[in-house]
Amino acid sequence: MSNAQGSHRAARGGRHATDRPSTYPPPYTPTVPSYIAAYADTIDAGATPAPYTSSAAAGPDGGRPTGRRRAPRRPPDGLRRLLPQALVVAFLAGGTSAFVANDKAVQLSVDGVPRTLHTFAGTVDELLVEEQVPLGVHDAVAPGHHTALTDGDEIDVRYGRPLALTLDGRRHRVWTTARTVEGALRQLGVRTAGAYISTSRSAAISRHGLAVNVRTERTVTFMADGRERTIRTNAATVREALDQAGIGLRGHDTTSVPADTFPRDGQTITVLRITGSKETREEPIAFVTNRVLDSSLFAGTESVTRPGVPGLRRITYQLRTVNGVRQKPRQLATELVRRPEARVVRIGTRPRPASPAGADRLDWNGLAHCESGGRPDAVDASGSYGGLYQLDGQTWHALGGSGLPEDAPADEQTDRAKRLYVQRGASPWPHCGRRLYG
Repeated sequence: MSNAQGSHRAARGGRHATDRPSTYPPPYTPTVPSYIAAYADTIDAGATPAPYTSSAAAGPDGGRPTGRRRAPRRPPDGLRRLLPQALVVAFLAGGTSAFVANDKAVQLSVDGVPRTLHTFAGTVDELLVEEQVPLGVHDAVAPGHHTALTDGDEIDVRYGRPLALTLDGRRHRVWTTARTVEGALRQLGVRTAGAYISTSRSAAISRHGLAVNVRTERTVTFMADGRERTIRTNAATVREALDQAGIGLRGHDTTSVPADTFPRDGQTITVLRITGSKETREEPIAFVTNRVLDSSLFAGTESVTRPGVPGLRRITYQLRTVNGVRQKPRQLATELVRRPEARVVRIGTRPRPASPAGADRLDWNGLAHCESGGRPDAVDASGSYGGLYQLDGQTWHALGGSGLPEDAPADEQTDRAKRLYVQRGASPWPHCGRRLYG
C-alpha cells in the first residue's frame, strides 16, 4: 500500500481500534461509599463513553470489516448512554434509602441543658459514647442504657450530687440527681410542709454537693402544771419547743428529758416543778472496842483501861419537792467534826485463885473507895446494896453471911468479897472492878 493510500485510509478510518477508549466503565464496587460519590460526580459532569470498536474487525480502509468475522452491531448511541446512568441511579437510590432509615433526630438533655442532634446510634449507650457523655455510679439516664433509639426520642442525663443532709438532728450522706434543694428533698421523700430548711428551697446543688439542715414539723405534748399542751413545731431543742408552747422554767425546774435534746414526733415531755432547800445535821460516829489479853488478870476478869468516846460528823442534805411531792433527802456534803476514840478492855488470862487467900494481892481498898467511898455502912439510894463493896442481900447470904452486909464488920465484908471474886472474878463490880488491879 502506498503512502498516499495509507494517509487516505487514516483520514477516512480515524485512529486505530487499540487507541480508542473502552466503551464500558470499570467494574462497580457498591461497598465503598466514596466510590459511589465519585462515580456520581462523573455522571453528573456529562462525560459520554466513546463508541466501542475492535481493531480485529476493522477493514483495511477503516470501513466494513473484512475476513470471516463480522464486527458486532453497536447499540444506538442514546441507549448506550442511558444504561450506566440507570445503574448508578439504582445504586444511589438504595444507599440513600438505607442512610435515611438509620438517621434519627433525638433530643439529648445533659444536666438540664437540651440539644437536638442527628445520630446513627442504635441504643442510648451508643449515643452517650458517641457524644462523649460519661456516667458515674450515682448518675442517671432515662430511658435506660440499653434502650433502642427511634426518631424523636428524648434522652435525659442527670449527674449525681452529694448531699450532706441533717434531718431532724440525724446526719446522713446521700446522693441525688436533682439540681435544687426542693427537688432533692422531694426525690428523697422528705416532708417539707411546715419544715425548717437551712437554705433556700430553690438553691442550686453544685456537682460538688451541698450541706442542708432540715427539721420537719412534729407533734410534741407537754405536761405542765396539771395541764396538757400539744403543739406543732420544727424546734431544734426541747427548750425551744417549751418557749413556743409558752411554758417557762423557774429556779430548779427541769424536764423529764434533757432540755437541749431534739424533740421527736409524738413525744410527751413532763415539766418538773422543783423547790429545794438545804439542811445540816450532826450525827454521832460510834466508837469501837479493842479487847487486849492480860496475863496479870485472873481469867474471867475484864478491866476497862480506856472508855470509848463517840465521834461527830456534820452532814448537809438537799431537800426537794417535785410537783409538790417530797423526795428522799440527797446527801450533798459530809464534814468530820470529831474522830471517835476506841474503848480498850483488858481480858484476864491468869488462872483464878483456889481460895480467897489467892486474892490477897488485889487492891481491895481501891475497890471499896470506888463502890462506897470506903464506908462499911454505906447503902445505895435504892436500899438494895450496902457495905464496902455494895453487895445485895441475896449475894451476901450465898457467901455465908447473915443479916445485911452493911451491918457486918469491915474484915468480914472483905473476906466475903474475896470469896465472890474467886467465884465470878471482877464481874460483880462492872464499873469499879478495874480498881482491883491498881
